[in-house]
Amino acid sequence: MRANVYFTREITPEKVVELYRALGVELPGKVAVKVHSGEKGNQNFLRPEFWCPMVEEVHGTIVECNTAYGDAAGGVRDHTESHRKLLQEHGWTKYFDVDLMDAEGPDVVWPIPNGKVLKENHVGKHILHYDSMLVLAHFKGHPMGGYGGAPKELAHRRPERCRGGPVKQRAIGCASRAGKALIHSAGKTDDRFKTWEQHASSVVFPEAMADAASSVIEHFRGKIAFINVMKNLSVDCDCCAVAEDPCMKDIGILASLDPVAIDQACIDLVMQSDDPGREHFMERVNSRNGIHTIEAAAELGFGSRAYDLTEL
Repeated sequence: MRANVYFTREITPEKVVELYRALGVELPGKVAVKVHSGEKGNQNFLRPEFWCPMVEEVHGTIVECNTAYGDAAGGVRDHTESHRKLLQEHGWTKYFDVDLMDAEGPDVVWPIPNGKVLKENHVGKHILHYDSMLVLAHFKGHPMGGYGGAPKELAHRRPERCRGGPVKQRAIGCASRAGKALIHSAGKTDDRFKTWEQHASSVVFPEAMADAASSVIEHFRGKIAFINVMKNLSVDCDCCAVAEDPCMKDIGILASLDPVAIDQACIDLVMQSDDPGREHFMERVNSRNGIHTIEAAAELGFGSRAYDLTEL
């Protein structure tokens, strides 16, 4: 079945709301709004001011989880105290209620009966406080995963050596710190230090991410929506303290109820672009086997790579 994806080339906070309304849904109850809040020092992440009208539209709460850097990696978001401090420094707490969902244990463990790699996903227990979810993703490249979009916001964020800095991790979505370690190691360990000693391959790792994302989709089935913003198109993620500057011009905003279709549409828009930075961006995606996350997610059945794009 083909999915509907809505698109605009105009990137403004108001257009984000317009595209959400085009989906024709009203997220019920208490809404968790998943964002990438940005690593300390990163210059490309989308600021809270940009998201204000959208979060206000759904009366949402910004949600994040701790990362699994390991203390030696140099990031500050793998500890609750330093993570909360950074959320304040970046302005998130100025505008919104913010919930660090795994600040308190124990984790919630969700089964993944049909998982390719993982059979369970460990998520921050505060996720049970929410009735629905809005995923606000900054679409861009990633040093390890190739690109970052909707499914990765749900599953986790991963580490890699970013330009000018130590190993970083793409801010893991709904997985807890232990859950991220399990994703990185393909289920071998939940220890955030040991996981880097037995990291999954570039084939298995995308499949583990798709598995984890599927459990979140299943939990919020029928009560989850996705918005991707193709702005500040760097090959590096917002997890990088020193990221490469954008290599392509901004493209636009997309919205869908299908996390697979929206990411496929973003990749297609990059491929169809005549921007001179396209090859550099796609080299990052392809050299890291980035498309396999989309392939694995589609095979798990929680989205479609076929879509109809409606430009507003």
